[in-house]
Amino acid sequence: MPNTVKLTTSQALIKFLNNQYISFDGKETPFVEGIFNIFGHGNVLGLGQAMQEDAGDLKVIQGKNEQGMAQAAVAFAKENFRRKIFAVTSSIGPGSANLVTAAATAMANNLPVLFLPGDTFANRQPDPVLQQIEQFHSQKVTTNDALKPVSRYWDRIERPEQLMAALLRAFEVMTDPETAGPVTLSIAQDVEGETFDFEETFFEKRVHYVDRVLPSEDSLKRAVSVLQRAEKPLMVVGGGAKYSLAGEEIAEFSRKFGIGIVETQAGKSTVSSSHPYNLGGVGVTGTLAANKAAKQADVIIGVGTRYTDFTTSSKTAFAFEEASFININVSRMQAYKWDAVQLVGDARITVQKLNNMLGNYESSFMEELAGYKQEWTAERERLAEIDIDLDDKNYAPEVKDGFSRDQLKAYAKALNTAYAQTTALIKINELIDPSSYVVTSAGSLPGDMHRVWSPTVENTYHVEYGYSAMGYEIAGSLGVKLAHPDKEVYSMVGDGSFLMLHSELVTSLQYRQKINIILFDNAGYGCINNLQMGHGSDSFCTEFTDVNGSVINIDYAKVAEGYGLETYTARNNQELEQALEAAKKSKKSTFIQIKVLPKTMTDGYDSFWNVGISEHSANQNVMNKVPEVEEMRSRAKQY
Repeated sequence: MPNTVKLTTSQALIKFLNNQYISFDGKETPFVEGIFNIFGHGNVLGLGQAMQEDAGDLKVIQGKNEQGMAQAAVAFAKENFRRKIFAVTSSIGPGSANLVTAAATAMANNLPVLFLPGDTFANRQPDPVLQQIEQFHSQKVTTNDALKPVSRYWDRIERPEQLMAALLRAFEVMTDPETAGPVTLSIAQDVEGETFDFEETFFEKRVHYVDRVLPSEDSLKRAVSVLQRAEKPLMVVGGGAKYSLAGEEIAEFSRKFGIGIVETQAGKSTVSSSHPYNLGGVGVTGTLAANKAAKQADVIIGVGTRYTDFTTSSKTAFAFEEASFININVSRMQAYKWDAVQLVGDARITVQKLNNMLGNYESSFMEELAGYKQEWTAERERLAEIDIDLDDKNYAPEVKDGFSRDQLKAYAKALNTAYAQTTALIKINELIDPSSYVVTSAGSLPGDMHRVWSPTVENTYHVEYGYSAMGYEIAGSLGVKLAHPDKEVYSMVGDGSFLMLHSELVTSLQYRQKINIILFDNAGYGCINNLQMGHGSDSFCTEFTDVNGSVINIDYAKVAEGYGLETYTARNNQELEQALEAAKKSKKSTFIQIKVLPKTMTDGYDSFWNVGISEHSANQNVMNKVPEVEEMRSRAKQY
């Protein structure tokens, strides 16, 4: 008979988590860093009691909002290249429901997080319990079923012994580069405290080995054959390249053969922006340089990218009918896209092999790439020095996307500013330490960051754009700080996203994890207002105005000051420089609110985003836009 140890289900879970390790490139490290928690009925008397008695080496961090702490866990996994995670536990009902957005964020970005929501009673004796959902067709349905579509693996634990098989499956999923993503183990609240005689061997140190997947020799030969015929090859560097730590190999490959580099949001900063052939972000939020190169390229090498609509400009970015594709990805499904030559393998090792096999090849693209980059550098310099004078009719057209000069003047007066968002961003880029980390997620800031932010230190750009979750920015910054406690972390957040979720500011203060919040206030959902009015619609429910139409000027710095942060306000470069210098010296979290004028973000640059438009409207401006949209849609690849 095997030796056993009597433990509650929760005690067994904690003991198991403490003994999980991951091995990558011969380096072995603990896989689970800790557990974020908000306790309530359903987890406080089970998991809570187990952690209180003996959490082992796990860090236990109290969250303030279930979505917020879970988004911090998502960011932590991203910053650790999927080789270290936080678990997240919540109570049943609303606590579990609040995890759904964060789970979807992890799912869209292929990031491992272990969700441990409490659940209703397995024995059903006290049903229906507080916060229990009652369905006519099944008594097994609970709030946690909402997590099924946004989990790579989902299981419900209704007996203590089920925990063992569920945990082994969960860790297999989370540590596999192809399937990495969120796992939900929903544990019934009575079962959390029930005891069982677990085999002792289940708690022995377990190492999850992650081996770099090698592409087949035949697929490499096919790819080399295509590349040797290429005149203007271009690499699209995605998140998979970053997680593979392939930056150095990609940079060398590009420089050696004259192959252009463009970046997705997830792939940006894998290679330094100073690389001569790195043209920056591509697609809807791309630079003019990258989008010009994309249209000229005759071979596209996708390195760890999913080719989302923003990367492909809704399937108009590349010359799909003429260009050939080579896709490097650990997922065959992703490698299969665009009828590509499929290199199913690890990005780093695959690029190394191509480098060794390509011989004396040299592209004819280098001169054009250098020209595109020089042209974009000049445009970025222009964006850095925008001086707005709304009384000067030579400054801007009378109407911008239907937004009149008088409306801009009203905002300038209400916010007491004429500061351009792009100018502020580039100034921040110049002033902060290049080794600092920057975080954003939703609104106009990801587009501006993708275009104008120039990270010279690899892997310092953290933009969540797989799900573009509003509210990720501040919580994500906490996760990044936990991953890099010795670095400065800056959260770029719009006023709309700040209002969505900023509760983990308190957590950063509580655990003395300094983060720097930089809030861009343009009094509204500026990104969606641009989308709305750019398609002919009138401005509607996207500006922060009162019932009389007056702009609402909120002092967000006072909100942050109330929490205990050091706060500053900037309306020009001089005030921003002073605020950033003070923030660097602070020992605790800081908050800089920047009042910026609407309509001062970047836009366009040879890109197209296919979104819905009303084909019948009483608004003639909308009807005037329909042919333009349909014409662009006609250029798109259909599958």
